[in-house]
Amino acid sequence: MEGGPERGITLERGLVKGQEIHSQNPARLIEKIIRERIFDSLYWKEQCFGLTAATLCDRAVEMTYIGGQYGQQRPTPFLCLAFKMIQLQPEKEIILEYMASEDFKYLRALAAFYIRLTYPAAEVYKLLEPLLADYHKLKLRNMNGFRLIHVDEFADMLLTEERVCDIALPRLPKRIVLEDMEELEPRESALGSELSDLEGDSDNVSDVESNTGVDKDDGEADE
Repeated sequence: MEGGPERGITLERGLVKGQEIHSQNPARLIEKIIRERIFDSLYWKEQCFGLTAATLCDRAVEMTYIGGQYGQQRPTPFLCLAFKMIQLQPEKEIILEYMASEDFKYLRALAAFYIRLTYPAAEVYKLLEPLLADYHKLKLRNMNGFRLIHVDEFADMLLTEERVCDIALPRLPKRIVLEDMEELEPRESALGSELSDLEGDSDNVSDVESNTGVDKDDGEADE
């Protein structure tokens, strides 16, 4: 059969021409039924047409919540923009700029979701684990309405759950497996770092007390 990934596949609406991701057409990272709902949504038709990696950023900073589907299985703007990113496949430098945008938490969440869907496992851990220390609030919308979460919770969901925002995530090996394969360095927890700092402070105090005691004894001996 002629044609490879570079020629794309045109049997289904919305399939992407270009490089495959996880050995499949990138569009298939989103289930077909949800893709169809995205294409039929008003937000997709009015806000996503003609977007580029640069203008998509403008749309993303306008978001006020994340989520998958709501109401009568309508896709959220978050899900529409995530699929648009899959179509555009922005350069890694652009995605990293999105991730560095601490003042635009929904843009950051969108980039994290895209990374989880499309990047190799080791890079997923390297790029998403720093978000476990981000405690900005996020509104999550689903079929039951809105609820409040935090960026670190969303990052943990992406790293540990099979479905997030109504999308089945690619299989992610356990971190320990990647460590054993030497694809990742062992992760030092923030608590472990704090305990080390406290132990260091304790040692410094002991040294000071010890030195002070020596000086005092020396002074008494001189008397």
